[in-house]
Amino acid sequence: MSKVRIDRKAIFGGIFIIALVAVAATIWLTDDGMRPAPAFAATTLDGEPVALEDYEGRPVMISFWATNCPSCIREIPELIHLHDTYADKGFELLAVALSYDPINRVEAMREDREMPYKIIHDSDDAFSQAYGGVRLTPTTFLISPNGRIVYQKLGDPDFEQIERHLERWLS
Repeated sequence: MSKVRIDRKAIFGGIFIIALVAVAATIWLTDDGMRPAPAFAATTLDGEPVALEDYEGRPVMISFWATNCPSCIREIPELIHLHDTYADKGFELLAVALSYDPINRVEAMREDREMPYKIIHDSDDAFSQAYGGVRLTPTTFLISPNGRIVYQKLGDPDFEQIERHLERWLS
């Protein structure tokens, strides 16, 4: 008699796991993402105003970074690659330097590393607050063309996964 219960528990457990995997795969494979991207309005170091609605229908990556963050500095070549490969196809990359980073260091880093993408100095913390109070770097968000966050990562981003999304959206 107890053997039948074990088998039923195993069956129900297996069904539950399969259902859970199916739901996770559906979320991962669709562009609906985790949640709508929070609205933002900011100004780049070049004085260009930017807002989320400016990029409607286009993928956007937001990379929160700091000049004293070794991981952030190591990922600059990857960010340049993403920009150079996908910007002409509609992709936008916004690098947001946190308020504790002196603006003169941010400007010097941009120049020294020849960073071609838009850079924002979040001097009033409004941008980081809109995205959950980001204080640690690097923190990356990838927003789908329909305005939903499909990827979020504290730490080194998975650039292969990001490129798979971009290839799907922009090809």
